[in-house]
Amino acid sequence: MMDPKISLNGFGLSNKMLIGMGVSLVAAGGAGYLIYRHLNRDLMPVKWRRVGTLQQINVFPVKSCAPLVLGDQEEYDCDVLGIGKGNVRDRKFMLLNDNNEMITARGYPHMLRIQPKAISNGLIFSAPGMPDLELDFSDLDTPAKDVHTSVWGVPLDAMLCGTRFDKWFSEFILKKDSGLKLVYYPYPVPVRATNPRLKNMPFIKQDDSGTFNDATSYMLLNLSSIDDLNTRLKRPVDPLQFRGNFELKMDVDEPYAEDHWQWIRIGNEAIFRVVAPCTRCIFTNINVRTAERDIDGDPLKTLRSYRLFDYPSPAMGLHLGLRSPGNVKANDIVYVEDN
Repeated sequence: MMDPKISLNGFGLSNKMLIGMGVSLVAAGGAGYLIYRHLNRDLMPVKWRRVGTLQQINVFPVKSCAPLVLGDQEEYDCDVLGIGKGNVRDRKFMLLNDNNEMITARGYPHMLRIQPKAISNGLIFSAPGMPDLELDFSDLDTPAKDVHTSVWGVPLDAMLCGTRFDKWFSEFILKKDSGLKLVYYPYPVPVRATNPRLKNMPFIKQDDSGTFNDATSYMLLNLSSIDDLNTRLKRPVDPLQFRGNFELKMDVDEPYAEDHWQWIRIGNEAIFRVVAPCTRCIFTNINVRTAERDIDGDPLKTLRSYRLFDYPSPAMGLHLGLRSPGNVKANDIVYVEDN
């Protein structure tokens, strides 16, 4: 006779056994979903929809200095290190003080008046009151002394460019004969760990750290969002104050549409994963034409009033991680995932 304390189903299993199996299946299913999600987090969209065109490309060879002046028809390649052309890559160079700490225009706004120009296998730097300074990339192929430094607390090593560059940049920025060092990024791939502020972002990879970038190797701005911000400001800002690599002109004016995008394709090849919102600091308050700070603390102060969300700083623009390399140029069509 069946024990009345044990009720069996049609397969001869007790309720306790069924509950145990159910919990195990739920756990296995949950683990399976997490594994699937991890393995497919970079599964690219099958369908895309057009949202606009690439109005402007910005390449900043030296961190915190002016961008290259680019021709409308020039084509630039996007690889794991960032956007560039040949040896001219975005944020490949950076300035350090005597303690090997990076310096930026946050502390020295007039760095924005240092203008790089691309030449055959090199760069020419110009600045008000200074003679032009030429850098030949072939000189960087010779062994150089490395220095231990960091970008926002994340350590990495860099290579010295040479004393004549140190003197030129020190004279313009510090008004001294010494005190600064120009260093370059010597690695063929990103080696820096992910910025700690972004470590919890689910789609970011270590390879997205780029060269000497603050957080990731690519950043996009929706110009409709900048236009909306400018309606709230006494003194409209130039989009360049946000230092994005890609400035998107929307087909239909749609401020902050980028908040909802997960994938971006530029042209036929270059595909990017949206990995984080770009949160902003006092750098945005520096006028790119005059190198002077805004007396009212704008646009950062105004952004804080409506773009703060759950972040410590307001968001404007998107951090991107490259998932498929390709070439881009001004007026390329920009697409996002079509759900």
